[in-house]
Amino acid sequence: MLLAYIDEIGEPGAFISRDHERFHTSPSFGYAGFVIEAECARGFGQRFTHEKRTLFASELIDNPNPGQWEKKGASMFRPTTAATHPQHLRVFAGLVKTLRSMRGMLFYYADEKPLGTPKQTNLDPAARETAAMQETLNRLCTYAERRERNLLVMIDQINEKTRAERLPQMYGHIFRRSADRPEMKRIVEPPMHVDSVLSANIQFADWVAAATTRAIDNQLIRDSPYHWVPGSWSHTMSGNFTHESKLHLWHRGLDDIHHSALFFKERPLYPIAAGHRVGDGLPNATLRKIHAAAVRAEEDRRRK
Repeated sequence: MLLAYIDEIGEPGAFISRDHERFHTSPSFGYAGFVIEAECARGFGQRFTHEKRTLFASELIDNPNPGQWEKKGASMFRPTTAATHPQHLRVFAGLVKTLRSMRGMLFYYADEKPLGTPKQTNLDPAARETAAMQETLNRLCTYAERRERNLLVMIDQINEKTRAERLPQMYGHIFRRSADRPEMKRIVEPPMHVDSVLSANIQFADWVAAATTRAIDNQLIRDSPYHWVPGSWSHTMSGNFTHESKLHLWHRGLDDIHHSALFFKERPLYPIAAGHRVGDGLPNATLRKIHAAAVRAEEDRRRK
């Protein structure tokens, strides 16, 4: 049996730019985490807990219940982390190495968002969540099939209303797809929701999702504050993601970004060029409008 622990990459709302007054949170949405053999899951959770308590010992001194204390990935990896808290990066890298020694693998799947307001992009956040989760399950099942193992998927707990809405959709997707794709039979149940306070492995999945979010930011945004990601993690992440891990680009005319290439120095969207690039003299807001207009024109052409 394989156990997959996943958490959200970004959030499903609209995105325009980092400096936009409203739509600035994340340029992509998806899920990331790790997959590990069931017999190794407890041991890895114990190692994670030990490293977390050692790293944040000063924050736990007066905590009445240190066993249920967690450090969110969003706080672990900030724009200044490489300069101000390099120990966070070292501990994370060490945990990735430990995971691989226990035959575990990192995983992610995310969709780049079209740039624009909800009205401009016809945004349906629930549909975006559903599509990303379905593709995440497809890819995790493909990995399980290659490993000839069954699979359980766990995700951080959400409110009961949202859980009740998502569960039938996931059941339906798994059973419909199973008719034509035998790998879908590897998953034993739809994703199970687990409170991260009670699960060390869900907490580490949150750290993986946060690190992946930073890497995606660096790939998709020209002037990303997470330019330190390749220098800190390219070696750590190399070869440690499942073959099925992918960032799906939106109407870019480029290949999608796969597995550990997400953390490499090379940025396919912004290649290092000699001389002056077309558009370098234009404001970012103008470039975004030109790109959005081109995408809308192409969509209108296809509908005619």
